[in-house]
Amino acid sequence: MLPMDSRSRIGLTRREWMRIGGLSLLGLSATDLARLRARADEGGHVPPSAHRTNSCVFIFLFGGPSHIDLWDMKPQAPAEIRGEFRPTGTNVPGIDITEHLPLLAGQADKLCFVRSLTHKMNVHGPACSEIYSGRQYFGPPVTDQALPEDWPSLAAMVSRFGRSATGLPASVVLPWYTQFFGQDRRIAGQTGGRMGDQWNPFLIQGDPSRRDFEVQGIRLPSGISLERFAERRDLQRTLDRLTDDPHRSAKITNLFRSHYEAAWQLVDKAQAADAFDLAREPETVRSRYGATRFGQSLLLARRLVESGIPLVTVNWDDASRSDKVSPHWDTHNHAFRRLKENLCPAFDQGLAAFLADLKERGLLEKTLVVALGEFGRTPKIGLITQNGMTEKTGRDHWPHAFTALLAGGGVRGGQIYGATNSTGGYVLDKPVSPADLTATILYHLGIDPATTYHDAFQRVSQRLCEGTPVHGLS
Repeated sequence: MLPMDSRSRIGLTRREWMRIGGLSLLGLSATDLARLRARADEGGHVPPSAHRTNSCVFIFLFGGPSHIDLWDMKPQAPAEIRGEFRPTGTNVPGIDITEHLPLLAGQADKLCFVRSLTHKMNVHGPACSEIYSGRQYFGPPVTDQALPEDWPSLAAMVSRFGRSATGLPASVVLPWYTQFFGQDRRIAGQTGGRMGDQWNPFLIQGDPSRRDFEVQGIRLPSGISLERFAERRDLQRTLDRLTDDPHRSAKITNLFRSHYEAAWQLVDKAQAADAFDLAREPETVRSRYGATRFGQSLLLARRLVESGIPLVTVNWDDASRSDKVSPHWDTHNHAFRRLKENLCPAFDQGLAAFLADLKERGLLEKTLVVALGEFGRTPKIGLITQNGMTEKTGRDHWPHAFTALLAGGGVRGGQIYGATNSTGGYVLDKPVSPADLTATILYHLGIDPATTYHDAFQRVSQRLCEGTPVHGLS
């Protein structure tokens, strides 16, 4: 144990570090505190051009949905390519999608089908990293798990360079960090990585479809009213002034006060906004989204957008997470049955309700909705490209051409952007890289993609993104 008068490398006494640790009584984790420290050190820098009203909901369909079976169908192709599903018309003449998304077919006038996403990585972890971060994976495709040298995620970029006008976190991830069952670390590319884990987004973990779901760390303890909470904050400020150490630098004093003020503000703003409390939603609204993790996650995302949070990342999760062959959208076997019975119904109900709700509340114009996975699936059923467990009833990984769904945020709905060839295997027109998609989202949020940060891994300055915003969507 350190002696009482020991000081750290930056001159903090043991008592002072204990005071920082006391912030955990507000429900903040070590990562949250590190983020607060970083913001205090760097002044929570936000580019002058940052747009304070735009937002984005980034929906990640972990596993890689089959574009050719869902929204880039090839009904004229041979049976081993076109598959079992039939296309159906939408409320936009000339746009067809799978028959198993009937509710979204009625929302196609709000959707832009970007059919020309493309990259070269066919391994889950590195491919996820490329979509989450907008950067080509830095190493060999041999791992699915996060590493300290990962590129920072879009969520971390916004956590650092974005700001919520209401004082809530700028970037929130829910209902979990994407992770393969049985692995001890999350999938690559979801953290601050080489920019620093102190910029990790605020994580809301759990199952929002449970009736006892609540966000940990921001709810006031039983018996503590907002008035009493404010009195405690005033008392802390008084004690802080009384215990000022004249030998402590102004920087350290301001650091402490920044920690406390940020922590108080997080709890205070969360209580005032009620943004995290799904119990306040009418039962009719909750039912509209569907009693699934995905549907209720989108409903929570809508509440967060309403409260002024710039970026909400919704990671797909369902009961198939323990399936060792085909978890989530990774349909290596029984692809058509799983899409028809499990995946499409929850996705269809949740996203259709979300788009309609945003429109009805006047939020869609400023809220960019993006939904995609890390890649698509092989044009030919049963073809093995990366995973030897792929069966004759499934499709393997395919990064060369796949689809992203975009809506709102100034994007013109009822259109198709880009095109693939007759088998859905390769992009023919208007290719869009993960970097371009990331740049588009940053641009929408008012963050310059050319903004730089210090890369702690390579010890150089790095741009947030090297892509180009896609301007042909409006």
